[in-house]
Amino acid sequence: MGTTRPNPMVGAVIVYNNSIISEGYTSAYGGNHAEVNAINAVKDKSLLRKSTLYVTLEPCSHFGKTPPCSDLIVKHNIPNVVIGCIDDNPEVAGKGIAKLKASGCQVTVGVLEKECKTLHKRFFTFYNKKRPYIILKWAETRDGFIAPVAKDEKKPVWITNTYSRQLVHKWRAEEQAVLVGTNTVIEDNPSLTTRDWTGENPIRVVLDRNLKLDKSYSVFNDEAENIIFHGENDLFPKVDENQKGWAISRPLQRGYNAAYAQIDWNSKTSIAKQICDALFKFQINSIIIEGGAKTLQTFIDEELWDEARVFTGTVEFKDGTKAPEFKGKFISESKIKNDLLKIYAKD
Repeated sequence: MGTTRPNPMVGAVIVYNNSIISEGYTSAYGGNHAEVNAINAVKDKSLLRKSTLYVTLEPCSHFGKTPPCSDLIVKHNIPNVVIGCIDDNPEVAGKGIAKLKASGCQVTVGVLEKECKTLHKRFFTFYNKKRPYIILKWAETRDGFIAPVAKDEKKPVWITNTYSRQLVHKWRAEEQAVLVGTNTVIEDNPSLTTRDWTGENPIRVVLDRNLKLDKSYSVFNDEAENIIFHGENDLFPKVDENQKGWAISRPLQRGYNAAYAQIDWNSKTSIAKQICDALFKFQINSIIIEGGAKTLQTFIDEELWDEARVFTGTVEFKDGTKAPEFKGKFISESKIKNDLLKIYAKD
């Protein structure tokens, strides 16, 4: 997870005479797809003419970073292909299946379809809903607060233990971007990286309506790419409607590792919807929203989320910023030392 983006993380196996003779999964972006890796791993290629290839997603039929997988399957005369689900990318969307059938291949579609669609949920959300797959994440105290009334230093007040925090860094490595609001940057000065886990840092997305943030904050270091959403102001007047949330409205400056894009905070279209539309244009297929409370609640109220991951620690604040309010389908519960982690899906 996290290495193939924006491509889906596909899996494939090849079966000959009721035995698996090869396995493959999608390489890091720009590398081979699952089917190619599985085919390449078969030493005796003559077996392919009597084999069945199982794959979680329809083989591609177009040229991207690599040639079409369907062409390679046809080249090796694999007679049977079993596909979990159809690829909703308009460049594929059944074309791979059609190419296989035209070559005389026996194609079966829809085996373990629900499980395969769950596996590729980021991919399907991006193409079908025209937005990233959205994960909400926060930690709250035992008495329901995510931040104290006041604190002495501009850094996080930890509610969870080090193991839970390491898990969050693992999650960051698995998703393409992470989003926070202005106040979270000002109050906590987070770096939003995967420093406690091996993996690529996500793109950092920051909401900074009035451009309060300067390059002293950690989000402007060179450890990751950044997208800053701001509103209209005296320095940056209203941009063309067609450019909002897409065109860089402020040139990259020395010391500011960020692209700036404008959205309309006064529009009838919700802030969350505008952000999602812009992130789709930026080709962001998954994002973790980490705070603060107002930002999280905005996405909840607009029903623009897919999953919520909520930690509950053992500390109590007695007063402070209340945790977001939401309704979702309970998925799972687990203990991480003394912390409790609950995961929900949007109904």
